[in-house]
Amino acid sequence: MSKTEYLTTEELASRIRYDARTVRERLKDSVLLEGIHYIRPFGGRKILYMWEPIERDMGTQSGNQSFSIPMANGGRMNG
Repeated sequence: MSKTEYLTTEELASRIRYDARTVRERLKDSVLLEGIHYIRPFGGRKILYMWEPIERDMGTQSGNQSFSIPMANGGRMNG
């Protein structure tokens, strides 16, 4: 059983090199989905992002420095 790595909004933003505000306002609920990419522990307001599904869905492969984020209109944003 693998251990899930949970990240705060700020930690995720730093890891994917986005502003935390962009994660909260543009990515959350459009490409980062509750129950798949993030949870609200104990039914509260705090959000914790799950790194493994986000990394998988960005298309990152082990050892590859480039990544892309699926966009709501079907395109991809490369980083």
